[in-house]
Parts: sequence; C-alpha cells; structure tokens
Amino acid sequence: MKHDRASDIRSFLFEHGLTPVQKLAEAVGTSLATLRRDLAVLEEKGVIERIHGAAKIAESAGIEVAFAQRETTQISAKRAIATAALPMVTPDTVIFLDSSTTVLQLARLIKLSNMTVTVFTNSLAVAHELMAAPHIEVNMLGGRTRAQNLSVIGPLAEAMLEELWFHSLFLGAGAINAALQVSSTDADEARLNAVMVRRAATTCIMADASKFDRQATYAVCDLGPQHVLITDKHPPETTGTAGKPQLIIANRKQKEDRK
Repeated sequence: MKHDRASDIRSFLFEHGLTPVQKLAEAVGTSLATLRRDLAVLEEKGVIERIHGAAKIAESAGIEVAFAQRETTQISAKRAIATAALPMVTPDTVIFLDSSTTVLQLARLIKLSNMTVTVFTNSLAVAHELMAAPHIEVNMLGGRTRAQNLSVIGPLAEAMLEELWFHSLFLGAGAINAALQVSSTDADEARLNAVMVRRAATTCIMADASKFDRQATYAVCDLGPQHVLITDKHPPETTGTAGKPQLIIANRKQKEDRK
C-alpha cells in the first residue's frame, strides 16, 4: 500500500466518519479491490475498523490520526519556518519548545544539528523526538495531559514554569488577529502559553500565514518589538498600538526546491 494512499484513507475517514467502501474508493482514487486490501492492512494495525461494507477510524487511533493530520497541514510552510527559526537557537542555552506541530519541526532540526542545548517542553511529541539525542537534555513539565495536541497543561505545569527561566521560547500560535494579538481556543493552553512568554528572555512566535486574521477565545499575548514573529508571508497591516514584532520571513520556495 502506498503511504500517500494510506494517509488519504485516514484523513478522509477522520473527517467524514463511517464511510461506505465504495464511496471511500472513489474519494481516494483507487479500485474497490485495492481499497479492501488497504483496509485489511490498516485494520490489522488498529488504525481503522470495518463495519458491514463501511469503514471508520478506530476509537483508539482517533487522537493519533488527528495529531498526524494537523502535523501534515501546511507542512511545507512549517518546515520552512522551522529552518528560519533554527539560527535563533544558540548552543549551550536553555530553551522552551511548546506543543505546536510547527515547533515540532524545529525540534527535529535541532536533533539533526548536533547542537548542545537544554530543552524544556510540555509536548509529549517533542520529548519523544529528542529524548534519545545525546547532545540534548530534555525536561518535561508535569501536569494534566491534553490529548488533542499531545501536551501537558494545567496548574501544576504553570507552577513549575513560574520557577524556571529560559533564554528562548519557541511558541506556535493558533490565531493572530489584526492587532497582532495571539490567542488560543483552549483556556488552560492559553494560560500556560502566557506564563511561557513571561519566563523567557526572547519569545519567537512560529506561525504560518493561515493563522493571520484569526481570533480565538483566550488571549495569550500581544506581539510587540520585544518578540520575534517567524512566518512564511508578511502579515496583513496591523491595527495594534504596541509596535511591530521583529519579523523573519521564511524562504518557503528555497525549502521546496531542496526536496
């Protein structure tokens, strides 16, 4: 089974739920016989369930598929932003990497760089990515797990952060409005992110252009001259009064040319 087709099957079932196999075959552009073989493999791996001529994501695999789908959304932009952010990481410093999928791409570059650095994170995915790297010391926050993005949040995590200090914070953003205010859809995540910003000497916001002109419910911070915004396109004209952040535009085309 081709990896891309397997990914298409997972993504379609995650978005549409229980789907007749005939409709699924048409959606992913393959024959019914080929699809049935693919589904048998995915079912054996525990990714999907087959029910009376239809298929759906297995209950136990739903969270993993959701995270994987977010990770691959705007992947070219995320990788370009991570490449642009890497020079902001200084050897022999203490940094915080948050639980966004864009920052996860940066974690992978740090792992490949052989740079000696101490990492704190609230991301289970980042910790898993870096834990075997001998040149990186990985420290994980304690607290309540948030399944949606494989992270740790809550009062215990906030209390631990208040006792720490970082040279640099690398933070993803769920939404950035016209006034360059960063916000989140989750109250606990927003509070934790706000503490991260207070405890870091330098805050680097890593966000692709799809996050601009968006507003979520819970405020994280207002971007200003003391922050660095790393993105793949220039943000729209701001209505904010706090001053503009330092701006780094990732070279997305150069990143795509290297593939």
